[in-house]
Amino acid sequence: MRWVATRFDGLDALSFEHVHVADPADDEVTIKVMAAGVNPIDLKILAVLNDPALLPHPIGNEIAGIVEAIGTGAQAGSPGIEVGDEVIAYHSPGGYATRINVPAKDVFAKPSALPFDEAAGLLLVGTTAMEMLDRVEVKPGDTVLLHGASGSIGAMVLQLAARVGATVIGTTSARNAENVSRFGGIPIEYGPGLSDRVRAAAPEGITVALDAAGTPEATETSLEWVSDRNRILTIAAAPGAAEQHGFHRLGGPKSVEFRNAKRAELIALAGAGEVQVHISHRLPLEQAKVGLELVTRGGAAGKVVLHP
Repeated sequence: MRWVATRFDGLDALSFEHVHVADPADDEVTIKVMAAGVNPIDLKILAVLNDPALLPHPIGNEIAGIVEAIGTGAQAGSPGIEVGDEVIAYHSPGGYATRINVPAKDVFAKPSALPFDEAAGLLLVGTTAMEMLDRVEVKPGDTVLLHGASGSIGAMVLQLAARVGATVIGTTSARNAENVSRFGGIPIEYGPGLSDRVRAAAPEGITVALDAAGTPEATETSLEWVSDRNRILTIAAAPGAAEQHGFHRLGGPKSVEFRNAKRAELIALAGAGEVQVHISHRLPLEQAKVGLELVTRGGAAGKVVLHP
């Protein structure tokens, strides 16, 4: 079984269907999916594809599971992977499925200490967080203002920034403030009066602003508190905002190259317990539409994973 898009117009275009999974090609690995991560991009990508030749388009991009078959001569991201091994795969187009063929280069050994759920939700948010900190050169002693700190990317930024030695002030709702504290951040509530709350939490000022929320308030507050535009970054602001104000926005070939290069390092950190994936919802594969609705409408204060 797998989820596919039969059109390009959102949730209503998704269909749950039977599919025959062929033997893996020479450069592929067949994986029995144990958990699949749900991300906003899984649905948003449909809006930019818009080519009938790509239909039906498989949905999903990150999984964790068990190797069932290996193509002749396939070279996995982790050397020595064998049938029966537990693995993580990203990028893995069509991950909302019971089993899938994945390019071998994108398959990595899953540490035994890392549960399937966390493994399936690790690589997209984790490598994104790594790139955010790298792009603005977060260093020991920095005070970071993180918008959208209680979500899955926010939780990873908090943990990685703490490893660097930075202090993070994280915006959140009152309901999700505990999620920010749990991962080492200082929670402050977004909304009217945000700048005053930033001043109270960081009287010596802010050196870096990271935006995982994408609201006008996030952009305005970042610009107010950080004069060096090279130390402001967004992954969610409206198109053109970064260009208009001269700060960073992630994306493009350089982002793909950076994130791919960081996968093995991030898996090692998670396997050692140095970073954790905050799971907010676990859903059966049949409820993939519910999961997508949660992540696209802001209803998930953490990672959503699907169980085939």
